[in-house]
Amino acid sequence: MSTFSRRKFLTTAGLSTVGAIALNACTSTETPTATTTTAASPTATATTAAPVNAADAPEVTKAKLGFIALTDASPLIIALEKGFFAKYGMKDVEVLKQASWGTTRDNIVLGSDAGGIDGAHILSPMPYLISEGKITNGNKVPMYILARLNTNGQAISIANDFKDAKIALKSESLKESFAKIKAGGKDIKCAVTFPGGTHDLWMRYWLSANGVDPDKDVSTIVVPPPQMVANMKAGNMQAFCVGEPWNARLVAQNSGYTALITGELWKDHPEKAFSLRADWVDKNPKAAKALLAGVLEAQVWCEDPANKEEMCKIVGADKWFKVPAAEILGRQQGKVDYGDGRTIDNLDLSMKFWKDSASYPFKSHDLWFVTEDMRWGYFDASTDAKAMVDKVNREDLWKEAAKMIGKEADIPKSTSRGIETFFDGVKFDPENPKAYLEGLKIKKA
Repeated sequence: MSTFSRRKFLTTAGLSTVGAIALNACTSTETPTATTTTAASPTATATTAAPVNAADAPEVTKAKLGFIALTDASPLIIALEKGFFAKYGMKDVEVLKQASWGTTRDNIVLGSDAGGIDGAHILSPMPYLISEGKITNGNKVPMYILARLNTNGQAISIANDFKDAKIALKSESLKESFAKIKAGGKDIKCAVTFPGGTHDLWMRYWLSANGVDPDKDVSTIVVPPPQMVANMKAGNMQAFCVGEPWNARLVAQNSGYTALITGELWKDHPEKAFSLRADWVDKNPKAAKALLAGVLEAQVWCEDPANKEEMCKIVGADKWFKVPAAEILGRQQGKVDYGDGRTIDNLDLSMKFWKDSASYPFKSHDLWFVTEDMRWGYFDASTDAKAMVDKVNREDLWKEAAKMIGKEADIPKSTSRGIETFFDGVKFDPENPKAYLEGLKIKKA
């Protein structure tokens, strides 16, 4: 099986942005932009006293963490702004804006000692791809996943041209609509945020479940999240998959509509992760646990409905997302205007940070990500997925941090959430991923 090389990624990323409208406020630089807030800032409310014994004090008080301007980065931002990092002794944390997932990858490979970062808000498959050198030109940089940052909260958006065809979750007209455009000599472009990442996998799953081969019938291109709306406006793609607030922003600007939210594709699906370089964690185990405790406490805070409006105001600020809070809040509350006449009000399908074990890094979910990346050729078909997951997934640290913040009762009893069912009736049994892979009709593996 072929792997997605760094050269191919850079070529794809370059092609995707030809003719794009620049969003200088979000993506004008490929170097990390520092945003720091101490516990003394106006928005910080958590106590600065670390609730740990002196013997458990973190080895260092500083860490550099990356984030992309997406709502699911909120726990890192809130942990900083509300003083949760400082509460556990990590008083010198920097949260650094990254221009793209490629930038996140490159800065993780550099590490903070060389001007990069120690960890990040990241697409859940990326720590596996980085650890195995699949997206780093063969340079294997071991990573650990310490927590899931959220479930749900993404969407697939599509150009207004398809409103009459009523393209949605299940669309018999999708394949025919795309085929007509292609027969007319125009390429169909479906944008994702990173090869092998979550948005790539949601897009590929949706297309293939509706009879469209993502490698033969369309061109899958790479566009950074903050540039999605501008590229859709410019006519550079027919569809894109990205996290919020960019789907809601597209609808607010009447530049396209939401075909589906990903909670409909797979209810309570895993999404982003909090991940650190393995060498940083191994060198600073107490600091890593303190960071994780700050993130978990922030997730609990973000989950509280009473905090949603404040959360959206904080992350929507110019130094973070530069997006009006009102364009973030609606979908956080489960209120979705699809932009084609459909609306729903269903909090259970919205982004979750803590509820229903959203933060716990189930190994069964990571096993699906690795298996799905095998499906599309990002990992070899012979990959020992379980061994890889056991090496990268640090659910043990999550359990320790949960106890630190007084949430021991929320620790799941199993590392598996069991059999998962997708919108098309396909099931993934983590006890038999091979059967799942063999049963898929459209695949590379």
